[in-house]
Amino acid sequence: MLLYYAVAILLGAALLSLPQAVHGEPLSLIDALFTATSAQCVTGLTVVDTGSRLSLFGQLIVLFLIQTGGLGITTFSVYLFSYLGNGFSLRSRKLIEETLLPFPYASLKDLIRGIFILTFAIEGLGSLLLAIRLVPELGWTKGLYIAVFHSISAFCNAGFALFPNSIEGFRGDPLINLTLIFLIITGGLGFLVLQEVLGMTRHKKGRRRRLSLHSRLVLLTSLILTLGGALMLGLLEAPSELHRLNPTEGFWTMLFQSVSARTAGFNSLDLNLLEVPSLFLLMALMFVGASPGSCGGGIKTTSLALIFAILKSRLRGDKHTNIFRRTIPEELTTRALTLMLLSILVCGLAIFALLAVQTYGLPAAESRGAFIAYVFEAISAFATVGLSLGVTSSLLPIGKLIIIGLMFIGRVGILTLAFAFVRRARRTAVVYSQEQIMIG
Repeated sequence: MLLYYAVAILLGAALLSLPQAVHGEPLSLIDALFTATSAQCVTGLTVVDTGSRLSLFGQLIVLFLIQTGGLGITTFSVYLFSYLGNGFSLRSRKLIEETLLPFPYASLKDLIRGIFILTFAIEGLGSLLLAIRLVPELGWTKGLYIAVFHSISAFCNAGFALFPNSIEGFRGDPLINLTLIFLIITGGLGFLVLQEVLGMTRHKKGRRRRLSLHSRLVLLTSLILTLGGALMLGLLEAPSELHRLNPTEGFWTMLFQSVSARTAGFNSLDLNLLEVPSLFLLMALMFVGASPGSCGGGIKTTSLALIFAILKSRLRGDKHTNIFRRTIPEELTTRALTLMLLSILVCGLAIFALLAVQTYGLPAAESRGAFIAYVFEAISAFATVGLSLGVTSSLLPIGKLIIIGLMFIGRVGILTLAFAFVRRARRTAVVYSQEQIMIG
């Protein structure tokens, strides 16, 4: 998995560094690598303006990287091997199932085919809805192209936009907002959840199908985070930013920003105008991210729900973790805690390195003011979101490499490390004599 992502990023960087990919001077190697990584890892952070700096050829490269990154190189690899008739080792099949599914699937080939069909159907519908609004204003050719580009970018939770201020110009447009929200949410729920929701109308032996525990947990957690995030943003910004907007714009802006912060990366207002508590809330939403098996990043909604369930069970003295009258296997609780701790550790180290590189030697007042901007940038990169407070283009070469590493790790690394911990666990663990320590 790591090899496939790395090769795709390097090929994308090589193409973006060509003179034909840009208007004016060719991109530097570090800027081409940054853009390719951001596109392949469906992040959306940019050091150059996609709409004006990149040519049509460069934009199509970015779009291709977004699409392959959103579906996942693993998905394409599975489909390719299935098409060629090659078998999988037990270890490879387990890795694929853990990446895409919470439990084994009967036919991986049918699964991948369903993922492709569902993805292109939703992106096609999104393109049509966006075109209804954009074609009359921009013409058929440009309107359709921009509609398709933003539909793919939204469904893949990439956040790349061809407008210089993202979608700030459409903050009060219901059709644009609803379409992008629909695309972002469906792209962030996970393919299995979408398939289950679409299959709810089917009956088996006279009984309606029930959603799995995984799907119920994803839908409930996503709903709480989306509506709760929008409500909190509205309350925090009511005295300031919302006061400058009319009620319609304010409603769509708060709802859209809550949805977009969950790994999409579009913004419908200048984030620098938000209050500090609102920025902290957005960082929390970014860190959680989307759901497993989806186009989004973050620690995932199910991990957050599971960690709260673990906390509740342990505080009540229960040895097992129960959710919706189901007991969660200990292996999953261990994996969730490991993933959370690794994520906090990686983000903490990266933030420290980024601050040391970007703010070292600056006046105290200026460096303290930049603190929240670089923390925001690091979390956005790790969660593959793409929201920024405007410091991306001012990153030093080492700072860009740190962000590139965070985007890459956020897309594939933490999950791979978690699998490695579980897979390489010793069969016979050594148990020593117990001794107490003081905690709390």
